[in-house]
Amino acid sequence: MVNQKSTATAEIGFTHEDFAALLDKYDYHFSPGDIVPGTVFSIEPRGALIDIGAKTAAYIPIQEMSINRVDSPEEVLQSNETREFFILTDENEDGQLTLSIRRIEYMRAWERVRQLQAEDATVRSGVFATNRGGALVRIEGLRGFIPGSHISTRKPKEELVGEELPLKFLEVDEERNRLVLSHRRALVERKMNRLEVGEVVIGTVRGIKPYGAFIDIGGVSGLLHISEISHEHIDTPHSVFNVNDEVKVMIIDLDAERGRISLSTKQLEPEPGDMIKNRDLVYDKAEEMAAKYREQLLAKAQGAAIPSMTIEQPAVEGVEEDVPSAVEEDIPSAVEEDIPSAVAEDVPSAIAEDIPPASEE
Repeated sequence: MVNQKSTATAEIGFTHEDFAALLDKYDYHFSPGDIVPGTVFSIEPRGALIDIGAKTAAYIPIQEMSINRVDSPEEVLQSNETREFFILTDENEDGQLTLSIRRIEYMRAWERVRQLQAEDATVRSGVFATNRGGALVRIEGLRGFIPGSHISTRKPKEELVGEELPLKFLEVDEERNRLVLSHRRALVERKMNRLEVGEVVIGTVRGIKPYGAFIDIGGVSGLLHISEISHEHIDTPHSVFNVNDEVKVMIIDLDAERGRISLSTKQLEPEPGDMIKNRDLVYDKAEEMAAKYREQLLAKAQGAAIPSMTIEQPAVEGVEEDVPSAVEEDIPSAVEEDIPSAVAEDVPSAIAEDIPPASEE
């Protein structure tokens, strides 16, 4: 006769006690910072229980479910769903671990924006708020700041809320939790892409320095270096130009990476010194002289030599630090205190002291 009790035990096969003993035997250890797979075991009003293979189901609070605000766990998780979780804390007194999805999203968001910056990508994002220093946008879930000096629009910044802007990265600093962008640089790049070396443009003198004049050409700034004003020696650009003068210049170099445009009137002179003696003649003959310049550039590129013109680049040694780019890259110190962290303050961490600067509120 077969013992029914023994048969029933055999059918059960692997009890909860056996599983616990197996865990103890293999000493599975989970450490804060680990990323582990887990399955949603139970969804609660302000969190969820997750099975990650530990003795006790781990817990993820609602504030750790997303990089964005979440009002209900069901917005992010579904029962029996399996996904990755970040272990946020060691076991508490009940042996329960605290998990986070938010931390994984932050890590991957910073990776994406660093890659976008490395590629010098232009991104688009809508303005969701403004402060006294500038405007706020979201890039890959991170909060980005556009300093007021880098917003190129005549609108009051308060009216930008809801408007989508093209943006370039100025600063991506995970350690300091700062993501700073420029609308102006994105527009300048777009305008520079429409310009060509050898092109004659009309501009306005916006500033004069000992080493040259700064010319506004359609919203971007180019440098007419003193050595590129005329073939004849000039003591100071002030002897040739005044602020607000309208001038005709030729583009001789475009440095998109540094945002710099180099200009010349010297290359447009029919005869050496015409910019000083007969500026109107230089402007009248500008297209003709520019065509010759382009021919020589083409010949030079093809390896031929045409001795009729000498192509020179402005010598800016000694003033390099003073030559601005077509768009100023610096973040004014006056608004430094207004630059918010890249992590939204309205998404509190479950345990702020354990979160590195990228996630501190």
